[in-house]
Amino acid sequence: MESTTTVQEQVKEKYGNAARAVAHSSNLQACCDSGLRCCDPITGNLYSADEKGQIPEKAVLASLGCGNPTALIDLHPGEIVLDLGSGGGIDVLLSAQRVGPAGQAYGLDMTDDMLALARENQRQVGAANVEFLKGEIENIPLPDNSVDVIISNCVINLSADKGRVLAEAFRVLKPGGRFAVSDVVVRGAVPDAVRQSMMLWVGCIAGALDEQDYQSKLLAIGFADVTFEPTRVYDVEDARHFLSTSGIDVDAIAAQVRGKFLSAFIRAAKPQPACCEPGCCPPAAATSEG
Repeated sequence: MESTTTVQEQVKEKYGNAARAVAHSSNLQACCDSGLRCCDPITGNLYSADEKGQIPEKAVLASLGCGNPTALIDLHPGEIVLDLGSGGGIDVLLSAQRVGPAGQAYGLDMTDDMLALARENQRQVGAANVEFLKGEIENIPLPDNSVDVIISNCVINLSADKGRVLAEAFRVLKPGGRFAVSDVVVRGAVPDAVRQSMMLWVGCIAGALDEQDYQSKLLAIGFADVTFEPTRVYDVEDARHFLSTSGIDVDAIAAQVRGKFLSAFIRAAKPQPACCEPGCCPPAAATSEG
């Protein structure tokens, strides 16, 4: 596996290029940049016309995700939301509208060009309850127990240290906080050569986790109520052109790929501390219990 530093540099370069392309063109489909390897059906048709109408066009064009986490999680007025790998800001801006003026939506990204694009999109919609932070998802620049909901749109799969990302997400969530991300996962065993080719097509530089491995990591960190909801399953036919031009015999690997690469919506929760641990119950309640 490539080092964390190498993967981060590749991600910065690819997504920086995409941000610059969008910033300089109003109609470029950045997701179809040949270097990103992520044309439909991965990034297309994820947001409704109503959602697209609420945000700047360039926020939509810069979206390189594989899901729509804001459509699958209940957000409430006054909540604090953090988007890991926020890109051009589409999910942050949509979240900000749902949590309202009393809430806050943070976007975290390590790419300067994406941050500049996101902040311009924020300026255009006049979102006062939004802040874009520069940083790495492996080292979230927010304090412990400070966020109600963490979302992400197919960015965790890009990290070379996914365990660290999930641990950081757990750290910054408040007790009772929710983890609600879209991500690419693998379901079942796949030969290494086939997996590598499919991951290149999907655009995941570091590769996606097996669904069971993902669940085990979340549980080991302390998350509870972990669920996976498939949103799109990628068939070998979706990748036929890319795989064929890469020298892969598509028909030969079809049975090994079928139903095994998918986008999923992953939910989990940070448990509330059990009463009456220190700091949990009021002194009077603790005394009466004893």
